[in-house]
Amino acid sequence: MERPKVIFLDAVGTLFGVKGSVGQIYSQIAKEFDVEVSAEILDTAFKQSFAASPPPIFPDAHLDDLSQREFDWWQKIVYNTFESAGVMSGFSDFSSFFSELYIHFGTGEPWFIYPDVLSSLNHWREQGIQLGVVSNFDSRLFSVLQGLELSNYFTSITISTQAGVAKPDPQIFALALAKHHCPPQAAWHIGDSVKEDYQGAKAAGLRGIWINRQKVSEEKPESDPIPSPDPGEGEI
Repeated sequence: MERPKVIFLDAVGTLFGVKGSVGQIYSQIAKEFDVEVSAEILDTAFKQSFAASPPPIFPDAHLDDLSQREFDWWQKIVYNTFESAGVMSGFSDFSSFFSELYIHFGTGEPWFIYPDVLSSLNHWREQGIQLGVVSNFDSRLFSVLQGLELSNYFTSITISTQAGVAKPDPQIFALALAKHHCPPQAAWHIGDSVKEDYQGAKAAGLRGIWINRQKVSEEKPESDPIPSPDPGEGEI
């Protein structure tokens, strides 16, 4: 198998995941604001709220407005999560709660790096393969990667909120490729979503690789097993 010039990776669910669950963290911080609600209820409500939201893209936003647009996008999701959980009336100051929550998820604290990531990144870097991130995350990704000490591995980071397009749109992959002056056939993209990462990358002409972090009953595309540029143990 020919070694790629660039390997792009998704962020959340591929490089790193949430410690415990989103619901657990929401529940813990809500408790600081005297709102008691179970993590399980919040997990269910969050998944529904997140799935119902539009993609995090703001093509009409000026760069100076982008951080506020990202903040507002997430605030609506979190508001709907607690509204669905039936506890919004318990907040005396939801804005302060959300601000603390939003800042928290912009640090390395609520995240953990998957155990195979560092060995894989080091292995690929030693082979001279360029590495990039393509993610539907917001601009907090930069501070999260820094907090997790992952920033130095990547020569490009392409996020949907800045790109104005989100995976699986082929344009976000094209923007990432342009940063490396790389044709699509010379690049791979690895991610945990069949639709956004595997199918999105393939539609853009890259080699799409799906990684099943959750071990869910999602059918893995049999035509593309997870490969390694130089097969070895512990690869993503």
